Amino acid sequence: MTSPERIGPYRIERLLGAGSFATVWLGHDPVLGSSVAIKVLAENWHHDLRVRERFLDEARLLRRLDDERLVRVHAVGELADGRPYSVMGLADGGSLRDRLAAGPLPVPVALDLLAEIADGVAVLHRNGVVHRDLTPGNILFRSHPDGERVLVADLGLAKALAAASGLTARAGTPGYMAPEQDDPLAVVDTRADVYGLGRLGVRLLGVDTQRDTPAPPRPDGTLQLRAEVPPQVADVLRRATAPRPADRHHDAEAFRAALRHAAASTPTSGPGGTRAGPGPAGARPAGRRFAATVGGVAMLVAVGTLTGDTATVRDTGTGTSGPITVTLPPGWRTVGTGWAGRYGTDGNLEPALVMSPDPRRWATDPTVPGAFVGLSASTAARTTPAGFVAERPHASCAAAPVRRTRQAGVDWVVARFTCDRGRPVVVEAAGLGPDRTGLIYVQVVPPADSDAGFVDRLLAGVRVR
Repeated sequence: MTSPERIGPYRIERLLGAGSFATVWLGHDPVLGSSVAIKVLAENWHHDLRVRERFLDEARLLRRLDDERLVRVHAVGELADGRPYSVMGLADGGSLRDRLAAGPLPVPVALDLLAEIADGVAVLHRNGVVHRDLTPGNILFRSHPDGERVLVADLGLAKALAAASGLTARAGTPGYMAPEQDDPLAVVDTRADVYGLGRLGVRLLGVDTQRDTPAPPRPDGTLQLRAEVPPQVADVLRRATAPRPADRHHDAEAFRAALRHAAASTPTSGPGGTRAGPGPAGARPAGRRFAATVGGVAMLVAVGTLTGDTATVRDTGTGTSGPITVTLPPGWRTVGTGWAGRYGTDGNLEPALVMSPDPRRWATDPTVPGAFVGLSASTAARTTPAGFVAERPHASCAAAPVRRTRQAGVDWVVARFTCDRGRPVVVEAAGLGPDRTGLIYVQVVPPADSDAGFVDRLLAGVRVR
């Protein structure tokens, strides 16, 4: 494919992607001095008026909605040969399909991401629009000064709810589209998108991470999910993917609320915990890490033991997990464990610990301060500290500018989020350990009465040998 030098006033730098109906180019806006994505109708559909109108409908819809959870359209134009194009904000973080191709996401990250996607789809539903084609390729990521944004893209199949049923053409992607989308006489409404969200959830949390589409249910109807997925979450996904629309959640907001409630209500210890494998120094942790979400904030919690089936809380001036040693704030205690879902080259879980005045309650009680500290060589090989912090945007909260601080020989990237509900403040921090051998991740919920220097003092007490 020959790259054009210019499209309208925009200088073309390279091809970003090509599909059945359009190509997308990376362009440069000379007026604003910024990069943009330019979507152009494919040549083979140039004379099909229905496809042309669908292309323009997508641009008009995105322009009208103009929401930070959706890809934004800045302008439309027409090439000399009559093909339309739309100028969109650049999603420089790639797609969910790209990220899944690189390997499975940890369960807590996947849960938080699924809730963020549902947030974007809820914008469509509140505006009377059904997407009809929710797939990993249509979920994009965009860098932002205060964290990465999740974007819902490709509304080419989207329809106004009033026109989404009755003699409409088959539309959607096999493996993700609801059964009724295969019936031209069926009613297609918000519940079709709920089915798509449920199938995205199965893809994110499923056992077969190499599949491009979600694994089908087992013969008994249960979903093929990873062992560490909380059963309450499995129930939400099972309802969302029910064959009959009437058995599903009503819309994306109802699905999101059910997902958040399921994650937040998962018990942190006791019977039913999933054994994660060998922990630090050959110990076998029992328990799991999950996204305990309160007020829209996903807390990454490590729960487990160094010995036995009950978490051992240590009440000393320091806490240790493998090569990690932390200095505890007065009155705080630790629970040592492995970092569930992250394994070192020796096959053992990478080290992590939780510290808090009450480590057992920190996961689910928003009034309890605390911190999670983990060290991961596998994460350091995948991304930078800034990139890792950007993967945790907490979009429902207000973000302060990302800052950098050097504490105890580590250069930290720190993002602070202030939330209206649940935990009032959440801090995400990451840095590289000695000799750049591992990424150190710290998530902090400071005490309500702490001063501005609390987080830096806590980071200064994190040592890796």
